[in-house]
Amino acid sequence: MTKPEELRDLSDEELETKLAEAKEELFNLRFQLVTGQLDNPMAIKIMRKEIARILTVIRERELAVLEGAAAEEA
Repeated sequence: MTKPEELRDLSDEELETKLAEAKEELFNLRFQLVTGQLDNPMAIKIMRKEIARILTVIRERELAVLEGAAAEEA
């Protein structure tokens, strides 16, 4: 589990890579759940929250860029 502070220190490319990896891991966990191989069903919940954290940091950066552009126009 990654802390938001750690995610904020990553570059945009690293965040996109982490997001892709997390989505792939979530897919694998769901596949294991369907086939009956998943030992810890809570792992799905944890991975979904990890994805949400990454998406939140990405959105924060998008909003910061938009606010910066709006400030330049004013």
